[in-house]
Amino acid sequence: MRFKGLHLHPKFYHSMKKILLSAAALFCLSTAAFSQTKGTNVVSVQVGLNLANVTASGISNNDYKAGFNAGLNLDHYFSDSWSLKIGALYDQKGWGKGYFESTTTDFKLDYITVPVLANWHFGRTKNWYLNFGPYVSFLTSAKTSIGSNDVKDFFNTTDAGIDLGIGIKLPVSETTKFFIELSGQGGIANINKDATGATIRNQVSSINVGINF
Repeated sequence: MRFKGLHLHPKFYHSMKKILLSAAALFCLSTAAFSQTKGTNVVSVQVGLNLANVTASGISNNDYKAGFNAGLNLDHYFSDSWSLKIGALYDQKGWGKGYFESTTTDFKLDYITVPVLANWHFGRTKNWYLNFGPYVSFLTSAKTSIGSNDVKDFFNTTDAGIDLGIGIKLPVSETTKFFIELSGQGGIANINKDATGATIRNQVSSINVGINF
């Protein structure tokens, strides 16, 4: 049996357009602040392990699939407790033990993810942090693990949802900190291109490490 397509309603594209425009506006504001306010911005690089899965109606055999993420973030600080964090990450999602043409296979979905997060820094030294907010992901490729079938046409090119994370920063020098972070993404967009098929949403849990400088 051929894989049942994972077309979105025009209202969804309109919503995605609003999210993207908002993210772009926030990014521009943060970039402008970076050039005008010395000492209130922090750049970080990160890499992490993803455990990805999906929630899906009519699919009961899906399993977790390991992947990774890597990218850059910019934190603009409004105070010592609050900052706006915007990132650009290569992000592997998907799920295991799916079906394609009567064959059990993993689905490997690669995205560029842009999170826009409120970042709350707490504790005596403000080295603990909790971030939360929306993300938008853009599909770059979609393949099966068996036969490396290109199945990108079965998926919508945009994913969106909520991102939540908690982490701790460990000082390395006066201007550099190493961090460890646990984070999760909960998709609210249906990645299934076939609007008459199952509603499929991405779910990702991650453990990330990186450096702030």
